[in-house]
Amino acid sequence: MPATATPAVLTARALLLDMDGTLVNSDAVVERIWRRWAERHGLDGDEVMGVVHGRQGHASMAVLLPGRPVEQNLADNARMLAEETADTDGVVRIPGADAFLAALAGVPHALVTSADVALSTARMHAAGLPLPAVRITAESVGASKPDPEGFLKGAAELGVDPADCVVFEDSGAGIAAGRAAGMTVVGVGPRAVRHEPDVAVRDLTKVAVEPLPDGTVRLRLG
Repeated sequence: MPATATPAVLTARALLLDMDGTLVNSDAVVERIWRRWAERHGLDGDEVMGVVHGRQGHASMAVLLPGRPVEQNLADNARMLAEETADTDGVVRIPGADAFLAALAGVPHALVTSADVALSTARMHAAGLPLPAVRITAESVGASKPDPEGFLKGAAELGVDPADCVVFEDSGAGIAAGRAAGMTVVGVGPRAVRHEPDVAVRDLTKVAVEPLPDGTVRLRLG
């Protein structure tokens, strides 16, 4: 269904939350790191930035440098992750992220991110946000978004059927992953709208969380 910015109401048993672009605005770091990488490899920076959001670094490299050995991508990705983890300048929370996470106390939810443990911890800390108890990171999966493995693993960890989960995402890769997992997808921010999530919101100030007596949660969006 097409994304809409008009008010909508969804009901779920669990929420699965992307990090970068959804809870945390890390665009400044991502731009710095990946544009330097693009220059080193003689690639167009804008083309690179159109690919990297939502994916694990080595998966982005496989798209951008087809034919390069996997081992080289993995080694390059490890260096990139170290750079990204050390650079938190400009990392801030998405508007409303703190209140949104606070409202999820008692609501089954998980972080499902293409970042690894170190990077996700550094960025959530830099943004002043608490880490959810359940976290699916790069180390948890064998395939990067847009593969649905991370979201399916998050649902399994929470003991909730995928059809009863709502995903919050900002990137094309993440929205595709949530859709492939059979979940309803809420797109957060302007980048998300281009990829046709089920519902779109400007930021997390536009999301109201209402836990219900039957254990579900009602989301008022828009």
